[in-house]
Amino acid sequence: MKAVLQRVSEASVSVDGQVVGAIGEGLLILFCAQAGDTPEQIDYFARKIANMRIFEDTAGKMNLSVKDVSSAVLVVSQFTLAAEWRKGNRPSFSGAAPPDTGEALYDDFCRALRDQGLTVETGEFGARMEVSLVNAGPVTIVMDDS
Repeated sequence: MKAVLQRVSEASVSVDGQVVGAIGEGLLILFCAQAGDTPEQIDYFARKIANMRIFEDTAGKMNLSVKDVSSAVLVVSQFTLAAEWRKGNRPSFSGAAPPDTGEALYDDFCRALRDQGLTVETGEFGARMEVSLVNAGPVTIVMDDS
């Protein structure tokens, strides 16, 4: 499982020119399910993300979580995070979970974030999406459990 967290001032995702998910201040999460990922990993990632202190307090220190600042998350599925790029010039995505499994894990991940008390917006699994964001900080965290 891989996730890239970006602290944003705003973010949105569109499919065929129509916005399907949008947030103001919060986190844009690019999520990749990989072959062999488990429900325990999903719960762990969701718990860590909900409580990760990457938002600034009144003193300007990263001391608050997305829950603390009552912000939302926008989760976009991104199987290309599983790219194996070391051999040859065309990345292989064979480490990504198969589409049916990947979609179920993506849905479970979004549900686990909601179970943490977060407001969750989503992209559309398997669709060609356009993602817009204003990265705040910038703050970008890469989570990799492979």
